[in-house]
Amino acid sequence: MNDITITGRITLGLTALFFLFLTACSSEPEPIRIGATMSLTGSLATQGVAAHNGYRLCEEHLNERGGLLDRPVDFIIYDDESSSDRAVELYRQLITEDGVDAVMGPYGSTLTEAVAPVTEQYRMVHVSPLAATTSIWEQGREYLFMVLPPAELFLAGVIDMADENGLSRVAVIQQDALFPRAAGAGAAEMAEDRGMNVVINETYETGTEDFSELIERIRDEEIEVVAMAASALDDFIKVMRQMYEHDVNVKMFGTSGAVNQFRDDLGELAEYAYGLSAWEPVLDNPGIDEFTDSYRESFGIEPSFHAAGAYGSCELFAEAVRQAGSMNQELIRNKLLNLEMQTVFSSYAVDERGYQTANTGLIIQWQDGEKVVVWPEEVATADARFPTPAWSERGNR
Repeated sequence: MNDITITGRITLGLTALFFLFLTACSSEPEPIRIGATMSLTGSLATQGVAAHNGYRLCEEHLNERGGLLDRPVDFIIYDDESSSDRAVELYRQLITEDGVDAVMGPYGSTLTEAVAPVTEQYRMVHVSPLAATTSIWEQGREYLFMVLPPAELFLAGVIDMADENGLSRVAVIQQDALFPRAAGAGAAEMAEDRGMNVVINETYETGTEDFSELIERIRDEEIEVVAMAASALDDFIKVMRQMYEHDVNVKMFGTSGAVNQFRDDLGELAEYAYGLSAWEPVLDNPGIDEFTDSYRESFGIEPSFHAAGAYGSCELFAEAVRQAGSMNQELIRNKLLNLEMQTVFSSYAVDERGYQTANTGLIIQWQDGEKVVVWPEEVATADARFPTPAWSERGNR
């Protein structure tokens, strides 16, 4: 072998090493892959699409700021079709087949309860953006974290305002699903504790279209306050329309969820109705203006509390990762247990169960076509109005 051949091989070898070095230096770091499902179709799509948007906007903002741990963030989000079985199948796929680095929760209590055994089995931290049913956190789970106020408090503001204004005859209506049953039970218990008369406490089947029998009972029993809990937000619209059609009058109609679709679908019939909103853009939470403006620009609509809840939960997870300095699930879990933080969405602190202790929620009322915060008093932007609701005025003329 001559010197030229040896020199050529050395040169080629050095060239190859040089290109490998350049490739290594120029390659992007592996992304942190975060898996989730959202209800993009099916009965929970109104909330699920908004929450999906919240996750996506958080992903965008994190990457604009350099990602996490000097790595870009990549959300992998599947449509669970509003189905518990499908959600369970997809979370197992995300963890065991897709090999994600972390997970975030789906929409709502029913799906969260379904997938929690999977995330617990694989010891994956599971920040739940929009589940609120207390029983989910009473089963010894170690990796599940709550962000919303507890379900049992969702209608507390409605009952409190009714009591303060001398209204006492109450109907509590709840969909037969995990979260609405808890919210309805909390409202009924609070009303009874206040000495109010819970005349009707009714659970209806998911998918009910005709509420006329229940509405006739509301009329016959001279109900003053309707407190309604549902996961399917269309149910609020159905009941209010049918009450209007039957000329049934109440003094307060309060719901466990307030979204812009409510006003868009009902028009002036939504006037004076109340709803739980865990978040509103008028709050002074840090980053709220940037979030609201960015959401409006990205999606062409105003954000609901479901969108803000998903975004804020992503903020919480990101902060825990930063503090942990690692994607190690045990380190992240420990940081979340001890973290106290105010996000775009709300205040956050949890007990040893991962159960929320800092978020109490808001009650809004539709006034002159706009949502205004009327409870609690310390954050209210307007006084509650107590005329007969616009959708029942026809019966008073």
